[in-house]
Amino acid sequence: MLLFRGFHHPGVAPACALTIGNFDGVHRGHQAMLALLRNEAQHRGLPSCVLTFEPHPRDHFASRTGQADRAPARISTLRDKLSELERCGVDQAIVVPFNDRFAGQAPQAFIDEVLVRGLRARYVLVGDDFCFGARRAGDYAMLDAAGQAQGFDVARMLSYEVRGLRVSSSAVRDALAAGDMPRAQSLLGRPYSISGHVVHGQKLGRDLGFRTLNLRFPHTRPAAMGIFVVQVHGLTPDEQPITGVASLGVRPTVEGAGRVLLETHCFDWPEALGSEGGYGRCIRVDLLHKLHDERRYDSLDALRDGIAQDEVDARAWLATKP
Repeated sequence: MLLFRGFHHPGVAPACALTIGNFDGVHRGHQAMLALLRNEAQHRGLPSCVLTFEPHPRDHFASRTGQADRAPARISTLRDKLSELERCGVDQAIVVPFNDRFAGQAPQAFIDEVLVRGLRARYVLVGDDFCFGARRAGDYAMLDAAGQAQGFDVARMLSYEVRGLRVSSSAVRDALAAGDMPRAQSLLGRPYSISGHVVHGQKLGRDLGFRTLNLRFPHTRPAAMGIFVVQVHGLTPDEQPITGVASLGVRPTVEGAGRVLLETHCFDWPEALGSEGGYGRCIRVDLLHKLHDERRYDSLDALRDGIAQDEVDARAWLATKP
């Protein structure tokens, strides 16, 4: 998949079949839309293209109004979103900075500057709740009329349902907030996971007897937080996952509040990696089952005992699975 920051780039395809959205989580509804986009693109002899945004538009507006709590909890990092788009067979992805200028575009300006001149779209697929332009003044009817006038086809995909329930990013966030990992997996079509390069931390885990692999989560409000049973991919040559227990959050015992980290303790560390072999590796951590929310312990000894109990509970849960 080709990736571009903005659409004013010589490598962007001269025409495309396009869909537009935030795609947070790339859930099963998104996947169905991307499959339809890919089929239409192949039929028309065009590359498939996704136009997405960073930050999330609601993040932008929450920041502008000083109401950070109104920003949606983030399901996936930009890295994970793009990885899933690539896995779905998208040919090119355009990441547009969502800022005041972009947010203030009139709907017709968005059509003219972005869809027609910027991306030269020949086919545009949107969701049933799609709106665009300043104050979300543009809707499907306006887009369809513009397509007829300016030479591109427009289609709308209805909601995707699983067992009678609409699949949406909001539904995934609700499942993750409730710690309902099976429901999240059903909506996503895969285990909920976070990937990234392992970074150095405070090395406190070593002192406590539980070495961890640390991944940064670059958003202040992850959709899931707490202590989880996990499996880790990317540490062994044969790609076999390694089970473990992980904390996703702000480490209230040692920092009180701070940046969000995913700290994973693997049960069976590959000897070939040595003590330092995890750093810099790109790994993926699947969050399989939530044990409990983050806890603030009174001392490091209590924290050590808490982690030890988490390991016992995680191993017990894993023992019930095939």
